[in-house]
Amino acid sequence: MPRTIIIGYGNIDRSDDGAAYTIINLVREELDQSILEEGDTGLERLEGETDSVFLLQLVPEIMDWLRDYEQIIFVDAHTGPDLEDLNCSKVVPEYVTSTFTHHMTPAALLAFLKAIYQHEPEAYLVSVRGHDFDFKRSFSPETQSMLIPAKDKILQLLKSTVSANS
Repeated sequence: MPRTIIIGYGNIDRSDDGAAYTIINLVREELDQSILEEGDTGLERLEGETDSVFLLQLVPEIMDWLRDYEQIIFVDAHTGPDLEDLNCSKVVPEYVTSTFTHHMTPAALLAFLKAIYQHEPEAYLVSVRGHDFDFKRSFSPETQSMLIPAKDKILQLLKSTVSANS
């Protein structure tokens, strides 16, 4: 089984934008791992075959950790009109400039990882459609209904990787 890290990111104080935090903890429960408490990123405990973390946003500083993984699964909320409510797509390294200097995409992070460390792990983005981004700690009913299916999709990715490598 390839060493895998699952990276959820978003803001738990912005309704559906915090969906990845709940999804990460659902996955952790399924894997018999302790859930992340509020404010705990999980970065201090990266020693397993399957690790998971939750961040406010993707930042280049995590590349030092990512070079030790063969697979990365990113988890986020999306608003893309052309995407399904539950989206799973392969991510390839691609650097695209952003008008938001604090915003880094999974593809850009992978491009930096490839350029700096010559490391190109297999990567996926599992995202759920966000409908409400107001300042509150509850999900819209539509996003709430996608949390369990997103967890199941991540577990399916983990299992399919195990079977492909057996």
